[in-house]
Amino acid sequence: MADRKRNRQTGKGAGPRSFSDRFRVLSDAITEVVGTPWTLMLAVGLIVVWALTGPIFGFSDTWQLVINTTTTIITFLMVFVIQTSQNRESKAIQLKLDELILANDRARNQVILADKDTEKELADLEKDFDKVAAKVPEAPQGKPNTPARSSKTHASPKRAPRRSTQTGTGRGSS
Repeated sequence: MADRKRNRQTGKGAGPRSFSDRFRVLSDAITEVVGTPWTLMLAVGLIVVWALTGPIFGFSDTWQLVINTTTTIITFLMVFVIQTSQNRESKAIQLKLDELILANDRARNQVILADKDTEKELADLEKDFDKVAAKVPEAPQGKPNTPARSSKTHASPKRAPRRSTQTGTGRGSS
C-alpha cells in the first residue's frame, strides 16, 4: 500500500507508463491549469485582442474565421480532457462510498451496486430511503438532526448479506 501511494505521488510505476497513464497525467494537468482564474483572464484577454484587431483586418471573413476555428478546436479537445478527469473522479468517489458502505454494519450492501440499477430499481430504493427518513424525528430548531443511534430510527429495510470481495462476484452473489 505504501509503494502504491509513493508511486502515485511521484508518478513512478513499476514499468513503462501506458498511453492511458500518460493521457491521464496530461488530462489532470490541463484540467488543473484551465480551472484557474488566470486561464479565464487569458481567454478574455485573447478575445479582447481579437476584437481590437477587427478594424485592422476590416472585420473580414478570415478575421472571424480565426476566432471561430480556434474556439471550436479548443472546445472539442477540452471535452475529452474534462470528461476523462470527471470519469476518474466519479469512479474514485464511488469506490470511497462503496468502502464506507461495506465498513458500516447497518448499511445495505446492495446500495453499492445502485449505479447499475434500472430507473425503476432506483425509484424503489429511493422510496425505501424516504420511508426510513420519515421515521427520523425532527430536530429542534437550531440544532442539527443527529438522532441517537438506535435500530428503530436507522432500520434498513431489506438488508442484503455482505458481498464477497472475490473478483467475479455478481449482483446476486453473497
